[in-house]
Amino acid sequence: MSSLSQQRNVVVACFLGWTLDAFDFFIMIFVLSDIAKEFGTSITSVTWAITLTLGLRAVGAILFGRLADHFGRKPILMLNVLTFSVFELASGFAPSLTAFLILRAGFGIAMGGEWGIGASLTMESIPSRWRGTVSGILQCGYPAGYLLAAMLYWLAYPHLGWRGMFMIGATPALLILYIRSKIEESPDWLLQRRANKTRTNIFTVAKQRFPLFLYAILIMFAINTFSHSSQDLYPNAFLKVQHGLSSQTVSTIAIVYSIGAMFGCLTAGTLSQRFGRRRIIVITALGSILVIPVWAFSSDPVWLGVGAFFMQFMVQGCFGVVPAHLNELSPPEARGTFPGFTYQFGNLLAAGNATVQSMIADRMGHDYSWALAGGIGIGAIVVALLIGLGIEARDLKMGSELAAANRPAGRTDP
Repeated sequence: MSSLSQQRNVVVACFLGWTLDAFDFFIMIFVLSDIAKEFGTSITSVTWAITLTLGLRAVGAILFGRLADHFGRKPILMLNVLTFSVFELASGFAPSLTAFLILRAGFGIAMGGEWGIGASLTMESIPSRWRGTVSGILQCGYPAGYLLAAMLYWLAYPHLGWRGMFMIGATPALLILYIRSKIEESPDWLLQRRANKTRTNIFTVAKQRFPLFLYAILIMFAINTFSHSSQDLYPNAFLKVQHGLSSQTVSTIAIVYSIGAMFGCLTAGTLSQRFGRRRIIVITALGSILVIPVWAFSSDPVWLGVGAFFMQFMVQGCFGVVPAHLNELSPPEARGTFPGFTYQFGNLLAAGNATVQSMIADRMGHDYSWALAGGIGIGAIVVALLIGLGIEARDLKMGSELAAANRPAGRTDP
């Protein structure tokens, strides 16, 4: 079984990977209006960059996931971090909106691979009793990345502009050094390799387990719609443009709700280990509806901050259970691909969410309140129904425990 220090290193590395990936993604939502102004277009047109990034994450999940199932989680995770860092750097040099959209599409492909590989490597390397809490820690990387982007916007935007922010977003490439020196390969993948099962065709598995794949994609479509309805337009279009708040005030509110999101991830992930994955997801999803009046219809910055804190506590609390839940549902021979693919294919279906919300707001005199409220309300109900009527596999053995159970007598290697 992996040592305690190795297990901790895996958690740290995969948490940082998702944090820095999310950091690179969320830089853009703070500067939508700046990009639109420089390229002489509307915010709605620039939101196509969000749509392309989210939509093409499914391609990256398949591409990098299959590579991870074939060649191991560790080397492909390193390749993935390098790739999304390069595209982030290049985005800061985009000469036109078309070039920017192409670069963000490439970033989307790279971003799509990181979550699935990191989640599978983590869940396959830790004891089952950690799984709920570590799921919350791993998903904390998403709001932590948001928090870093908000802090960068607050501290550096006046000096760097939107292009400089993207250039700083290339720094995650340094994480490769930590992964290379501190992380060992997944025990599950090594077990599969010894059994000559690392060449499993994901499309064959998908055909054999089609109902499972379809169910996972549908729940991730609902959860991603729910999540992005609360995030993509909130800081720039809603707080800065609609309410006319300063960059510093927007950053402060974003920092506050990012902290709420991290508390939500940790709390819900930990509670799911005791009370079940489905129950906690349903409670947090429905709980968000109670927050909508303060979150979407307040005008005072203090109340907007309070509403945003509790909204992200609920939304990201729901998401904090997802890494464990998807990995537990996954066929073991395709765990490098299944969680990331179903997550990101759900993102593909939800990719137009920001553009749809922006179009609705345009028709309502650029008032984003009802567009935001509708996305959250509908998303929460659909998530609760799909999860509440679904399945879970909380007690499934995987990772080092499974490797130990299958290890021949006398063998001590992972």
